[in-house]
Amino acid sequence: MTVAPSFDEANLRAICNILGATDTGLTGSEIAKSLFDCHIIDVAPGITKRDRLFAALYARQRQDGSANHVLKFVTLVMNPVSHVGNMEYFEREREKLNTVLAFSGLLLGADGQLTCVETARTLSEAEARASTLRKALVGRHVHADVLMFCRAELLADNYFHAVFEATKSVAEKLRQRTGLQKDGAELADEALAIGKQGHPRLAFNSLQTESEQSEQKGLLNLIKGVFGAFRNTTGHAPRIHWQVSGQDALDILTTLSLIHRRLDAAVRTHIQ
Repeated sequence: MTVAPSFDEANLRAICNILGATDTGLTGSEIAKSLFDCHIIDVAPGITKRDRLFAALYARQRQDGSANHVLKFVTLVMNPVSHVGNMEYFEREREKLNTVLAFSGLLLGADGQLTCVETARTLSEAEARASTLRKALVGRHVHADVLMFCRAELLADNYFHAVFEATKSVAEKLRQRTGLQKDGAELADEALAIGKQGHPRLAFNSLQTESEQSEQKGLLNLIKGVFGAFRNTTGHAPRIHWQVSGQDALDILTTLSLIHRRLDAAVRTHIQ
């Protein structure tokens, strides 16, 4: 098992302040159960939630000489399955955590898993870069679903993961609109190809004219191209070998916004 470097005291306390916040943090019983499940001793159960969490996690980190159990705790309480039906809350808390985790070179993804990223140096620097890109996206009226899937990545100005997470949102919307469970190009083909039946599961127009059928095929190819060029590449290539500039991220996210708007307006056909 990889040994994760220990959090410094300030970073660990900031994480506990988020997870143990009075109004939005874990409940007392949730803290007790989650600590137990992670084999972390609840050393001070009678104090305030944020201090209780800090005491327990700090003690375990010192015992281990690493942050492994702390990271296990974070991924446990931020498991997306535990937040089904409350995605807005999950994304909001994930964004708060990523503001802190960025200073330790970590990112909590939409899948609830932690990955290593470039370490942020200062909060003001990270927020300034994020503000510039976010302002540009808002100025282009980028679809809300694109922003929702990459808020945390934008905050840390992490273009690589912003593109990766936003591209995944297109596949998720295809699954939501069609009920299919596939992924990538196979999902796009089964959802959008006209096929032998003469109709796709999801139609962008009435498909009555050659031009409309060409549009359907073109948008299908665009989506497959996005999956091939950005999702598959970012999913398998080390970040150091696949650089995404701020301008590239802006253009890619704008393209994904167009796709989301067209998928929102598409019509389900009779094909099951």
